[in-house]
Amino acid sequence: MEKIISYFESVGRTVKNWIIIFVEFSQLVAQTIYWIFWGPSRSKPVKSKSVFEQMVFMGAKSIIIVFFVTFFTGVVLAMQSAYQLEKMGAVMYVASLVSISVCRELGPVLTALVLAGRIGAAITAEIGSMNVNEQLEALDAMAINPIRFLIVPKFLALFFMLPCLTVIGDISGIFGGYLIGVYNLKINSGLFIQTAFKFLTLKDIYTGLTKAFIFAMIISMVGSYQGLKTSGGAVGVGQATTISVVTSFILIILADCIMTGIFYFSNL
Repeated sequence: MEKIISYFESVGRTVKNWIIIFVEFSQLVAQTIYWIFWGPSRSKPVKSKSVFEQMVFMGAKSIIIVFFVTFFTGVVLAMQSAYQLEKMGAVMYVASLVSISVCRELGPVLTALVLAGRIGAAITAEIGSMNVNEQLEALDAMAINPIRFLIVPKFLALFFMLPCLTVIGDISGIFGGYLIGVYNLKINSGLFIQTAFKFLTLKDIYTGLTKAFIFAMIISMVGSYQGLKTSGGAVGVGQATTISVVTSFILIILADCIMTGIFYFSNL
């Protein structure tokens, strides 16, 4: 009987902790939105210089890794699909399969996962280090809101740069499939390009970009939340960074599943 009572008590504590986390996370999102839309009218607006610096760090310095990840994904996708399509005499449709798959799913998801590992970890480490070193309290003492000063520039920069990187990822993934299709499968270059874009609709493109915007919010908010909740010195910063990346990965996959269902099982 005591074990049963102890079990339900532990379950109750777990549920309570999850509720607290959800409430705190929602409050952080609400405060971030406030400082973006309504805060500037009552206080100093976010400095554009801070946003541009973050855009360079998050966007320009991530182009190479995003390019290679999606490029080789397009190469692998073309080779794997060609193996099956060749049996049906439909190798030319490798082009459309690669373009649609990359734009719908692989481009935005892989780009978001790359950014979650690189940028999400950086956000958590930066804010977490400032938190354990009591620099956030120093900002409060100087009447500087930490959310406006630290989180909002990161949120805005990633919100704009992740869709741009997704477009680059889409192009590089299709380019990888193009190289395999033309130089390995011997598909005519013009025919490959024509087939690739013949079946690619506007819905495929805006679906991927919509996902990119949602993924950007997830990465920036999860990274910022974990940074604000960091404690325990350098060890705590490392643990928070790990939790941030893993949580972002899970939420990105979950959000992708939900949005795919919304877009493809409705008339949106």
